[in-house]
Amino acid sequence: MRALAGITFAAIVSGTVFGQSSDTVPRFEVADVHRSARATNPYTYMSGGVLRGDRYDLRKATMLDLIRIAYGVDPDTVLGGPNWLELDRFDISAKAPPSTPQETIKLMLQALLADRFKLVFHKDTKPLPAFALTLGNGKPKLKEADGSGNPECQYQPQPGTAAYTIYSCRRITMDAFARELRRMAGDYLTSPVLDSTGLEGAWDFDLKWNWRSQALPSGAERTTIFDAIDKQLGLALALQKAPAPVLVIDRVNEKPTDNLPGVAQMLPPRELEFEVADLKRSRTDEKDGPLRISSGGGLEARAVSMRILVATAWDIDWDHVDEMIAGLPKWAGSAYFDINAKTSTATNGPPLAGSGFIDDDVRLMLRALLIDRFRMKTHYEDRLTNAYTLVAAKPKLKKADPTNRAHCQEARVVANDPRDINPRLSRLVTCQNTSMAQFAEQLLRLAPGYIASEVADATGMGGGWDFTLSFSPSYLLQGPGGDAGPPASYGPTASDPNGGISLADAISKQLGLKLDMRKRMIPILVIDHIEEKPADN
Repeated sequence: MRALAGITFAAIVSGTVFGQSSDTVPRFEVADVHRSARATNPYTYMSGGVLRGDRYDLRKATMLDLIRIAYGVDPDTVLGGPNWLELDRFDISAKAPPSTPQETIKLMLQALLADRFKLVFHKDTKPLPAFALTLGNGKPKLKEADGSGNPECQYQPQPGTAAYTIYSCRRITMDAFARELRRMAGDYLTSPVLDSTGLEGAWDFDLKWNWRSQALPSGAERTTIFDAIDKQLGLALALQKAPAPVLVIDRVNEKPTDNLPGVAQMLPPRELEFEVADLKRSRTDEKDGPLRISSGGGLEARAVSMRILVATAWDIDWDHVDEMIAGLPKWAGSAYFDINAKTSTATNGPPLAGSGFIDDDVRLMLRALLIDRFRMKTHYEDRLTNAYTLVAAKPKLKKADPTNRAHCQEARVVANDPRDINPRLSRLVTCQNTSMAQFAEQLLRLAPGYIASEVADATGMGGGWDFTLSFSPSYLLQGPGGDAGPPASYGPTASDPNGGISLADAISKQLGLKLDMRKRMIPILVIDHIEEKPADN
């Protein structure tokens, strides 16, 4: 506690003052607000949050997402509120002057939340967990920076067989390093990191450790991020609690006020085609390269297979292409392409933290490009397919306090944490006041490697429940040949002899529930026609 005395949690609130909408706050010229359609891909739940030309789109965002984006706060500092705050999702499309800065967009979003959802909150102070970065017992093992250049902590790529994660930090202050640590070692550091070292100036150093779920060779000694901070830097990192400013929800409506009549015609049109795109076959010695949003909101792909391009364009999880796409030719997995595509209008900033890696608009632009260049024809078709159903066996769940807000999330650091005792148990999910229907719906997001489509709830259990679930990601379980690797269709259900626990086994043994595989009608993307050679640029 002494180490955190006087800390104001500036890293959590990013200097934002908790204010509410007033007549002086800028507003969107017009806005369409409505509930989101169900998402089918666990990796693209939230999209957008940037201004493209004079159109702003933010899709599939929970009210907690909207609040953290509008006020620049850590979601852990948003307390109270109704049960749906982290579950219901909304789409916002709005008009604002081109090149409006992101900070002004935040103010516009604040006004929208007050106007359309009647959001009311108040400030308070509560004890919250945080990791304190402090001086160790001896002298710090840091080199004072003397060069010029931007401060940075850069990941150092290693060979695939490398044992360590390595970052090189140059010209970095301790305050900036504390903020970077959560990004660098997020599998260990699930709470904010705050600088209590008292060290001034900038420093140069390297830091290496084993990521939390990394399976090491027999006899190898594990280096956690806490070990690395201690032994390599002469500092200490410990979880403590200290008073922190929080935002407490007093009122917010689940149903927004009605849109203006004809709002769709008042909004700028969505940009759904690239202005120009260079698409060509990759070099024969390249494959499995990056796929990302480029500066300004275009798209860059380097040696990406047609299989992955189609899955991305139609918003299908890469792990479940075979289950969710029919008619994809065999060559789609071995034909690699480079794409450099630009849009006619630039975005006012990079994608928001926590959003999908490909924006929905860019996804649709990629779809239009593939349809045009490869003469693609597709349709969706409901087919009888294997899918999971959650059923009750001998439930081992605790009835929840109905006044607590519902959520399922990666657990904070706990005593005897199974993630540290056995690195294969790297998923620890805590659910609070969660109904079985909500849990079944969220399993696609919580365990995407195992599940291709939304889980149906057939437990017949009403009310909310509190429980914890510890399991291994599907890629850490051993495949049929004994090597860790991608699971078979829909993921393995048996546990690993080396200590891994599959999702199905964990749900059965820890919760007394069961994942049954049953036939159900599922919408499948059907490829009717696709040409192997693309049309010329």
